[in-house]
Amino acid sequence: MKNYFKNLKKVTVVDYATYAGVIAAFVVMLLLKNGGMLKRSITGQLVPICCYIVMAISLNLTVGILGELSLGHAGFMSIGAFSGVIAAMSMQSVVASDALRLVIGIVVGAIFAALAGLIVGIPVLRLRGDYLAIVTLAFGEIIKELINCLIVGVDSNGLHIIFNAKGTKSLDDLHMLEGGTAIIKGAQGATGTTTIASFTAGFILIMVTLVIVLNLVRSRSGRAIMALRDNRIAAESVGINVTTYKMMAFVISAALAGCAGALYGLNYSNLIASKFDFNTSILVLVFVVLGGLGNIWGSIIAATVLTILPEALRGFEDYRMLIYAIVLILVMLGTNNPQLQMLLRKVIPHRRKEEV
Repeated sequence: MKNYFKNLKKVTVVDYATYAGVIAAFVVMLLLKNGGMLKRSITGQLVPICCYIVMAISLNLTVGILGELSLGHAGFMSIGAFSGVIAAMSMQSVVASDALRLVIGIVVGAIFAALAGLIVGIPVLRLRGDYLAIVTLAFGEIIKELINCLIVGVDSNGLHIIFNAKGTKSLDDLHMLEGGTAIIKGAQGATGTTTIASFTAGFILIMVTLVIVLNLVRSRSGRAIMALRDNRIAAESVGINVTTYKMMAFVISAALAGCAGALYGLNYSNLIASKFDFNTSILVLVFVVLGGLGNIWGSIIAATVLTILPEALRGFEDYRMLIYAIVLILVMLGTNNPQLQMLLRKVIPHRRKEEV
């Protein structure tokens, strides 16, 4: 009993340290931004950094905590982005508050991404290893092509949606009334979007994501999910429902990716589906792997550093991506170095694998 409360205290301290660290980083960046001490290029990266942090944490739930490799996480982000943009833009004449429309857009993005996660998860989570990775990769590419076929507009009569599979239709086929607004123009994507995303909204979304993921991991359901990761057969033998808990982690991960996508989509006036391709899924996976599987703090730091790094190296011109690749290799070597890991354990209190 004494050891139980001792371990519980350690977990609580780690969680509070995570929250405090994110809050401190937000306050510092906000002060620097308001004081005009940040470059314009860095200021423009603040909202995308928040989005990528949420993406990394949500993917870590699937890859690091559940133990399943997903290569289609950008697909859920794209669903959240475009559904969020449609929701926010269609309510522009009804809801005057930008903050409220942003919240509605994020919630709608989360709902649609969660539904997609549920639909995809039913057949996909029956697979394992490389097969699951290939199917999720295909899902991400299919979603991108489906969005390219959408033509969406809004007028006083409501939403008008056409699925332009053959490429023969245009905005005129929506038959909108005069004064109607085109939201998505097929392969051109979402254009003319009112940008209502903010760094503060990104910070709040990160905090909500941390609360959801950390509380899930520390709960009975979280322990069941990690038991499936460590030994599926042993977990089944003690009565853990494999389908239920895998689906729980997968759908929550998809919903959080949808939230990040909605915030990302409402940060740009123009957005195309090709932005959420295979490379984006791999980029988010790199954040998770470099930060450490199951390591939430690592995901936050990796997403922040690797998003800023290409912009910070822009002055090196032709050598920028070469230096970026070298940094990635050095980080991977460092995180897998036993001596460095022992040093970090002395500085940071070590947590057992099942407490991650």
